[in-house]
Amino acid sequence: MSSVQWQTRWYPLLSRRRLGQPSQVAEDQTRTDFQRDFDRIIFSSAFRRLQDKTQVFPLARNDYVRTRLTHSLEVASVGRTLGHRVGAYVIQTHGIEGVSAADFGTIVAAACLAHDIGNPPFGHSGEDAIRDWFRRSVIGQEALAPLATAERENFLNFEGNAQGFRVLTRLQNAANPGGLQLTYATLGAFSKYPCARPQPDGAAWRKFGFFQADRAQFVELAEHLGLHTMATDVWHRHPLVYLVEAADDICYCVVDIEDAYRLRQLDDREAEALLTPLVADTDRHTRLGSIATPKERIEYLRAKAIGGLIDQTVTAFLTHEAAILNGDFDHELLSCIPHAQALALLRQRAAEQVYVAPGVIEVGAAGFHVLATLLETFVTAVEAMATQGVTASPRQQMLLRLVPEQFIGTGHQPSACPYQRLLGITDFVSGMTDSYAIDLYKKLHGIALNTV
Repeated sequence: MSSVQWQTRWYPLLSRRRLGQPSQVAEDQTRTDFQRDFDRIIFSSAFRRLQDKTQVFPLARNDYVRTRLTHSLEVASVGRTLGHRVGAYVIQTHGIEGVSAADFGTIVAAACLAHDIGNPPFGHSGEDAIRDWFRRSVIGQEALAPLATAERENFLNFEGNAQGFRVLTRLQNAANPGGLQLTYATLGAFSKYPCARPQPDGAAWRKFGFFQADRAQFVELAEHLGLHTMATDVWHRHPLVYLVEAADDICYCVVDIEDAYRLRQLDDREAEALLTPLVADTDRHTRLGSIATPKERIEYLRAKAIGGLIDQTVTAFLTHEAAILNGDFDHELLSCIPHAQALALLRQRAAEQVYVAPGVIEVGAAGFHVLATLLETFVTAVEAMATQGVTASPRQQMLLRLVPEQFIGTGHQPSACPYQRLLGITDFVSGMTDSYAIDLYKKLHGIALNTV
């Protein structure tokens, strides 16, 4: 492609326009638009709740172990570096004007910061629990029956990424059109799965990225960014999504091993054996030999492994830049790096030894029961109120008073639309922290009560 063609492709993807704002607002002289995105996310209540949401090890008593919040901050740090380095190359090589390498870095960092913001309690087992309840529960099946096929699939295949788009564009700052009113560029970099329902082929479409209720907003986003359409409600990814995805994978692959060591699920020799292949020979033979304590050795290897993976990811992106922009690239960047095989082995060992640890399984299984019970309780109540009104049981009327009005309707009157009623309850339950979900479950069953 010529310089003009490169510029034509990149400029719309870096848009500073904000979802929900009819016109471009003058940029704050002290912060760029993309820095404002970052700040809006980090100060949001949805982001703060990540401090009490499971990353891998649920309800860990060791303060060192990462939560969704600390994981998201680390991913944002790696993402900023990836974006900055790619941006510097793109700007210099293609003559992109009016944007800086730091802007690239901040777009990616903001998207990374929000990448888990839609995840329910109890980590990925929480997503499975919500799907499972709608698939198996008689109450869930009855509630789904009146919905259109595409609407039912939103719940049967519940997806934290789609919930995240909903949090950013609707639920957080709900009084605003467009929610947080982030820039199109940041929302595009956030949208890992740009489709309305999972597709049979392609890593970018194996899950869905937005609910049917939010389709109009995603269409607006895709059209403004100039994302190429593949089929009805299926688009190519924003190029910077690949950097967000890589930053997430780098962090969770490497630091999960460090966390497992700190929780004594791996000994220091096992952890070192997994991390060492990701570290350059020069780093292994210089300072590592002078580090005596196992904890510091693991920390050193973690840092060097992340640094090396960043270098290789940047090279992979630049190598495949044309294919990425044209929508012809359908892989994870980390599958195209020299350390791909070593990283795959690390993932495999983590799946075999870390993610199946008794504590992880026990709390995950308990999370299934807690979320299923909460969904059953509140869906039953909202459906009873919608169909029976004031003749619903006193307990059901009382239960809905525990749900914020935002998730029920004005005056706590349930919506006449069954799809909107289920969305509201799912928004409520998926937005809970681990501790809040457990506490509410106990109170509803009389296991624990607060005294006035």
